[in-house]
Amino acid sequence: MNHTEKDVAALRAHVDELFPAVQADLETLVRIPSVSAAAFDQAHVATSAETVAGLLRGVGLPDVRILRSARPDGSAGAPAVVARRPARAGEPTVLLYAHHDVQPPGDALAWDTDPFEPTQVGERLFGRGAADDKAGLMAHVGALRALAAAGDELGVGVTVFVEGEEESGSPSFARFLADHHELLAADVIVVADSTNWKVGVPALTTSLRGLVDGVVTVEVLDHAVHSGMFGGPVLDANVLLARLVATLHDDAGSVAVAGLTGAGEPEVDYAEADFRGDASVLDGVALAGTGTIAGRLWTKPAIAVIGIDATSVAHASNTLAPRAAAKISVRIPPGLEPEAAEEALRAHLEGHAPFGARVTWTPGEQGKAFGAPADSPAMRAARTAFAAAWGTAPVDIGVGGSIPFIADLLEAFPQAAVLVTGVEDPDSRAHGANESVHLGELRNVVLAEALLLRQLAGAV
Repeated sequence: MNHTEKDVAALRAHVDELFPAVQADLETLVRIPSVSAAAFDQAHVATSAETVAGLLRGVGLPDVRILRSARPDGSAGAPAVVARRPARAGEPTVLLYAHHDVQPPGDALAWDTDPFEPTQVGERLFGRGAADDKAGLMAHVGALRALAAAGDELGVGVTVFVEGEEESGSPSFARFLADHHELLAADVIVVADSTNWKVGVPALTTSLRGLVDGVVTVEVLDHAVHSGMFGGPVLDANVLLARLVATLHDDAGSVAVAGLTGAGEPEVDYAEADFRGDASVLDGVALAGTGTIAGRLWTKPAIAVIGIDATSVAHASNTLAPRAAAKISVRIPPGLEPEAAEEALRAHLEGHAPFGARVTWTPGEQGKAFGAPADSPAMRAARTAFAAAWGTAPVDIGVGGSIPFIADLLEAFPQAAVLVTGVEDPDSRAHGANESVHLGELRNVVLAEALLLRQLAGAV
């Protein structure tokens, strides 16, 4: 179906009327410090799940459950909420995904406001989880409320799946899909955990880079020795680790690991000035790599050192460090399997051991990249709905980050069409200090999702 201007205007009026309550419920969720990392109080995650369940009961979904599955180590996973209304005969089922857990707040001094006290400044609401991903959850809730207010009796089945440990790597996700396969089965899966192109311009995420990480350890001495007595013939482990890490990129800053290949250039580019501002690049710092900026972000591999174990400056002494380690994170583009990427990285590190140092690679997480077909019934429905909500056509984008569980969803439901949408924008600062959501964008996402649910009736 096509959305007439009258239909869109009527539904928009319902969204506008309901939006203050949507914002108030989002603020309630932000006040719950539902950090799923093991070092934090998991009672808050349980409280968050109960609150989410209450919201979903309130939108008229008759079957609401709080469920857990086991992690690989046998421990219980964090609580997820599943709520559903079955489809009428012959109609598709749509699974709406979000997560209610959040990242740790980090350094409190880096925040301008209390991370767990939602604060509105202009059109933005600040707080941990305000964007990632409690806004995604409220987009689902708001859309269902708007459709109910409009009197829509949707034939499509609706299942809302709100995970509780996405920010901890979704360790029980695959088991959860297996344990509750029938409950979660769907024809279309909407993952509300991505970003839009910019405020005022929506986006559909058609590719996500995958992830490989691990720790490389460099050892050169059996124990620390005096740097004056023995320095010169022996280079310390910190220096050798730095030399090894430096081999991962060429002089232009492109990845220099054989086997870590890229895909083609995207159709849309990312203006350098916009990228510098969005990424807070300091004046005078040159950008690394070659080709378009969008390609460097979405369709080429990237390597970062995200942690180093070495003697701290505060505890430094005049000794040669015998051992140093670095955690290396590799983002891989669609078309490159994580197993192949990890093997390429391991071979490179071991093959470039400086001065014969002992180099050991310990693998960590893996996640597959994602590439969506640009033209499918579900994608066409999403384009129509987004264009009607924003008044401008959505942009097809890639995202440099990873959502590894999408591969699990596609493995469990291979016939399902996956739509990756989101509420964030380039200034949302997800995972960082001063995370925020643009309330006007959230309002548009609520309307777009309501229109999409209408559009999917009979379309897939």
